[in-house]
Amino acid sequence: MKKKLIALVAISIVGFFGLSACNNGTKSATDGETSIESKIKVTDSNGKVEIPKNPKKVIVFDNGSLDTIDAIGAGDAVVGAPTKNLPTYLDTYKKVESAGGIKEPDLEKINQLKPDLIIISGRQQDFQEKLNKIAPTIYLSVDTKNTWNSTKQNIKTLGQIFDKEKIADEKIADLEKEIAAIKEQASSSDKKSLVVLVNEGQLSAYGQGSRFGIVHDTFGFKQADENIEVSTHGQSVSYEYVLEKNPDILFVVDRTKAIGGDASKDNVADNELIKQTNAGRSNKVISLQPDVWYLSGGGLESTHLMIKDVQKALTK
Repeated sequence: MKKKLIALVAISIVGFFGLSACNNGTKSATDGETSIESKIKVTDSNGKVEIPKNPKKVIVFDNGSLDTIDAIGAGDAVVGAPTKNLPTYLDTYKKVESAGGIKEPDLEKINQLKPDLIIISGRQQDFQEKLNKIAPTIYLSVDTKNTWNSTKQNIKTLGQIFDKEKIADEKIADLEKEIAAIKEQASSSDKKSLVVLVNEGQLSAYGQGSRFGIVHDTFGFKQADENIEVSTHGQSVSYEYVLEKNPDILFVVDRTKAIGGDASKDNVADNELIKQTNAGRSNKVISLQPDVWYLSGGGLESTHLMIKDVQKALTK
């Protein structure tokens, strides 16, 4: 009897530890599956990258990405941004932690914030390797030769990351309707336009395929000069050049105002040569929102604001 009792106890003990081992094994497998499921692969401007899905702490350096994140309802995840370089329409994000300047991230501060994900633009590309050591970092650029399609892809990528694909697609569809309307109106007009950046009184022109090429490529405005050199900083031009090209519409981006400098020399519409152009005579010198065009772009809200800006040329 005593031997039977000992045997039963031994069997019970073995069974207990065996069950525990099975449970532990099951838990490990489940944990592993959860870990795998919480990551996704997306394509950024450098290729495929694995990142956390639906990250809870994100640092965003790209203002276009930030306005998209806000528009799709994922703004609560943003814990850091270059707060001193935010455009006015993103003022609400000045309350988050400063992650440094738009061209020089504060690596120490970013490390302290312990982000799950960092999103950058071309201005921070030189820091990508260092940022990647802190957290997975994705680079979402806009292809100026294919502005709207690359913008759409970035919006879709952000929708995928934050599990907001449906709302991202809906907002893309809304924007495409706006774009189609402005393009039909602009392309059916015989008016020709020119886009210039003014910086402390100096002018640079931008044409199709350039930084501000969305005016022509996406919105359908005809060019006053089809031979503008495509360059990051535009083609340096004079006021005499503008008079010679004589645009019917002159779009102006004031860089000095965008970065908070002294813009007293930048009132292009008051220049005597500009007043002699078709644009000057017909009150079609259009000041574009400088912080949207110079500091942002490539997002849901920034694209909408750009459409509203260029519409002034067709309704004024």
